[in-house]
This record gives sequence, C-alpha cells and structure tokens, in this order.
Amino acid sequence: MGSPAVNLLFLYADWWLPLYGSRCSVSAILALARESCVQRPGFELCSRGRRHAGSHSQTRVRFPVHADLSPSLRTEFCDEPAQSRPGAHTRSDLLLSGRDWNTLIVGKLSHWIQADSEVKTIRKNSEAALVQELNFAAYLGLPAFMIPLRQENNANLARILLNHIHTGHHSSMFWISVPLMAAEDVRDDIIENEPINRKDDGSEDERTWQWWHSFRTLCDYNKRICLAIEIGADLPSEAVIDKWLGEPIKAAILPTSIFLTNKKGFPVLSKLHQRIIFRLFKLDAQFIFTGSNRHSDKEFRSYLQYLQYLNENRPAPNSYEVFAKGYEDYLQSPLQPLMDNLESQTYEVFEKDPIKYSQYQQAVYRCLLDRVPDEQKDTNTQVLMVLGAGRGPLVNASLRAAKQAERRIRVYAVEKNPNAVITLENWRFEEWGDQVTVVSCDMREWSAPEKADIIVSELLGSFGDNELSPECLDGAQHFLKADGVSIPCDYTSYLAPISSSKLYNEVRMCREKDRDPEAQFEMPYVVRLHNFHQLAEPQACFTFRHPNPVIDNNRYCSLRFNVQCNTVLHGFAGYFETNLYKDVTLSIRPQTHSPGMFSWFPILFPLKQPVLLARESEVCVRFWRCNNGKKVWYEWAVTEPVCSAIHNPAGRSYTIGL
Repeated sequence: MGSPAVNLLFLYADWWLPLYGSRCSVSAILALARESCVQRPGFELCSRGRRHAGSHSQTRVRFPVHADLSPSLRTEFCDEPAQSRPGAHTRSDLLLSGRDWNTLIVGKLSHWIQADSEVKTIRKNSEAALVQELNFAAYLGLPAFMIPLRQENNANLARILLNHIHTGHHSSMFWISVPLMAAEDVRDDIIENEPINRKDDGSEDERTWQWWHSFRTLCDYNKRICLAIEIGADLPSEAVIDKWLGEPIKAAILPTSIFLTNKKGFPVLSKLHQRIIFRLFKLDAQFIFTGSNRHSDKEFRSYLQYLQYLNENRPAPNSYEVFAKGYEDYLQSPLQPLMDNLESQTYEVFEKDPIKYSQYQQAVYRCLLDRVPDEQKDTNTQVLMVLGAGRGPLVNASLRAAKQAERRIRVYAVEKNPNAVITLENWRFEEWGDQVTVVSCDMREWSAPEKADIIVSELLGSFGDNELSPECLDGAQHFLKADGVSIPCDYTSYLAPISSSKLYNEVRMCREKDRDPEAQFEMPYVVRLHNFHQLAEPQACFTFRHPNPVIDNNRYCSLRFNVQCNTVLHGFAGYFETNLYKDVTLSIRPQTHSPGMFSWFPILFPLKQPVLLARESEVCVRFWRCNNGKKVWYEWAVTEPVCSAIHNPAGRSYTIGL
C-alpha cells in the first residue's frame, strides 16, 4: 500500500498575500499551486483529498490561507469621521469563482483584532470587525476560518464566535490557532537537535493548552471548532505533546524559521520536530507553511518536497492499522450475539484475523498433548465441543491442532444461529465428515449426549465479558468432565482514563429523539481509538475463570489512577486479556497487544460531563457489572477528584440481553 497523502496549505498572510499591498496576486498564488500539480505528478490541488491511481504517495496543495479584509482599509466603527468613510473594505468576491472560494481558500482573522481588550474603544472596534469578517467569510462560503489565540482571556471572542455559529446558515469550520509554547516562554539559547528537558509542572509547558481548553469549554465543545497548532523552534515536554496530539487537530502551522539546513543547502527539520510530524501524519492533519523563504538558493517548494520525503519514509502501517483504516474514532454499538443472529459479513470479518485462530490452534494442540500421552494417542479419543461455532473457524482450528498433535478427537459444533448452521452442515458434508456433529441449539439449553474433555469458545467481547461469555459458559459447564478444560480458561478486563474531545463530541451526536437527552453517555461503544490521549496505564478490572465453581457474575471494582499532567477526563477505554491455555494468550491491552490481531477494537465508557484534572490528580472510578437473570449491564461513576453521577443506573439506557 502507498503512503497516504500529505495535506499542505499555503499561508496567505505576512509574506505572500494580505489582499491589498501584496507582493503577488491571488491568481499568481493559485497559478503556483497549479504549476506544482503540472510539474510534479504527486502534487494535487483539491479540497476533497482525491488520489491519483497508482501513485505511491501524494502531496496535496489544498488551500491558500488569507486575511479576509484588507489591513490598508481597516474600518473604524466607533469614531467619526472615519466611521463614515465610504468604499469597500476589501476586494470583490469576483476575484475568484465561487468554486475556488468554496474549495481553495481558508480565511484568517485580521491580526489587529482584540475582542477581549480592556480598552473599550479597541474592544468595540474589534467586536464589530470580528463580526464583519465572520459574516464575509460566510458570504464567500469559505470551508474554514482561522482564528488565533494569543492570551488567556478569550471569553468575548468565544461569545461572538458562538453567536455567529448559532445564528448563521453556513457550515464553515473554525480553526483555532494556538502556539505549542507561548512567546514569553520560548528559550533564546536553543541548540539545534539538543534534547530539551522540561518539567511537566503545569506552568509554561501547558500555558497555551489552558488557553485552548478554556476557549473550547466556553464554546461548549462545539464540533465545528477545531485546533491548528503552531509548531515553533522550542517544544514542550513529551508528555505535553502527547496531550496536544489527543486534541482535535485539523492543521499544523510550520514557520519556515524552524527549518534547519542540511549539507546540500535544503531545508530539514530536527529529529524532535520530525517525530511530531510523523504523528500528525497519522491524524491526517493539514500542514500550513508560513514565513519567508529562508533558503533563498532553493525554491519555496523545497519545504513541501521535504514534507513529502518524510511522508514517503515514515514507517509502514502494521496489519492492525491497515484493517482499521476508515474506522478511526467511529463509534459502534457492541455486538449482542445472544439476542441477535450475526450476519455472514460479520463472521467473514472475524475469520480474516490471522492471529486469533492460530493461537486457538496452539492452545488446543498444547492441551491435547497434555491430556493424551503418546502411548494412548491411538486409543484415547478426546471429546471436544466448540460452543458458538459460527461458520466453523474454531472447528477447523481444532481439527488442524489434532492433526498436528497426532491425537484423535470427536467434535461437536454447537451454534444457535440457524443461518450459520447451514454453513456448518455444508462443512460437515464437504470436509469434516462424521468426525464432527453439528448441533443447532443454544448451548445453555442443549442436552449433550456425553461429557466433554475440552470446550472451546470465542464468546469474548472488547471488554472480555461484555458479550456474556461468563453466562454462556456457566450454563454449559455441566457437560464438562470434572477434569475437563475450558479454552479460554480465564480473561480479565482492563480500564484506562482517556481524554478525547473528538470522542466526546461523537458521543454527544448519538442522541436519539425519544430517549433521555443524555442516554448516549450511559452506554459503551466499540471504537478504534485514534485521536485521544491515554492519561494513565490500564488497570485490571473484572476477572472470570472457567470452569467456574461458584456461579456469580456480578462484579464491583474501585480503581485509582495517578494523572501526571493538567488535562480533561472524558471517559475510560476498556481492553481485555485472556489466557487460552497455560501461556497461550490473546490481548488487546496496549502493553501486551497480540501482534497483528484485529478482531477486537477497544471499548469506550464515556462520561456525561468532562472532568478537569490538575497535575498529580488522583482519579477514582467505580465500576459495577450487574446481572438480574434477564439482562446484564454496567454502571460506572467517578468519585475523585469530584463526584460524577452514576451512569446507567438499573440499566436504564443500556443492557445486554440474556
């Protein structure tokens, strides 16, 4: 697979094109971009991210970014006679076609606007100019409008922007431009490529993040308000960078001043900056170049070409990333295979996993060798029952294991889905023969003709027990011999606190008409976590073992996490680990994730209200698993540093049917 394209924007300000008094015309800028497209097949000028067929990778030159209004015709809104000055305050929209405005231009707020100034006249003029520029951007139909934050107090700016969003009939996105480091915190003694040791003490490193968090909170996490980070020569600590990259970043601004010069005179970035760029590639961020050409003997496009070079030489995605492409941060309801019969396509996706079934085969192989000594391999036939056989992958894995171990087995394939049973019967007729007996029945209701030596199942969900593996296997263990083995033999769920305004907004958008307005926050979601920041290492939550001598699947746990930075808690990510047999395992926990396995994405337990956390905060969360004999559900609540409401009490918003 080719590398994905790099998204590039030209910054239409300061050095190129403040519409009046510019060094070149709008048409010249667009011509430069189009010329790049013609001269280099990998370059593309578009707004939708199309790709050339057969191209290894592409650099997309998407949008010039320009100030909406002309600085030379700055409008006075308060004092006469300037207030009554006639004439247009910027060029005509006829300068470009409507399509070009809609797809090729990003607006930029005039630099002099200070909507939160303490000087009344400046504030009043800025308010009026801000409204004027926002309205003009909406009139032009710009796809995005960039607004810089340069101070801590931005309440008035947020108020005016939010009013504009709620009263207008436009769909523009708003990119809030925030520097990673405030100007007053930047070091003057930077040595190229020297590691910068900073303490994540909640002061200078996190100052600008606090600006951003306050602003998006004032705007109530509006989904049209995103982030454009300004990457300077000075960088914050790794922990703070991790936090920034969990925010909804749409663009990264790269001043030409941060580029170094290599031996051949071309612009390059330091190793520290390269690491950030590689991570931004994964977020599909767009890149904005700003500043003058500091490598005068090279063309300006050499900056673009360097970014394309980095993109082409970044590590190739692993099989999990390839499989998950397109599912990033996409919320899915967890499967309920006991209540619903799965579709053929769902089975097909699971069966493509190359790791899961090889591990099951290894577990059955090891178990057969332990249970049947060599001298009995021709006389001892093990009864193996596959519970929840689906379309047969576990049956095939078990048969391969028996052949590999040179042991004899008799297999029962038990499946409640009548549609999948058709596939099993065809397998038996065409491949398996009398060695396999197909049983169309719920395993909890089946009267087995004999007891099993080994039961094999793949009933695990993203949180281990959330597809009711405990209840299913407890109901079936009566036909397991006293010395029988269950594969898997145990599994443990894990929880970790996360911050992700992207996922918080995705959950908010899941609201349904006839349900409680916050019901969507009281249910878990299966999701490929992508644009998020994990705040602490996962901790063990619930553990289940099979066979289970004491049948009680209600659970409660209290977990404490130490959070090392100032941040916001939006919910908890759930994972699981399972021991199939002895040391044969499967895991989706990040630290022990089975390489190449993609059958399960993590699960998300959201919070209704984000919880602001100070550095070194202790987060205490309490989780319950409840079973009333008819359904199973989870309840959860944060109790430190503040108390949240208990989510999903009595299963009012989400249950799993037995």
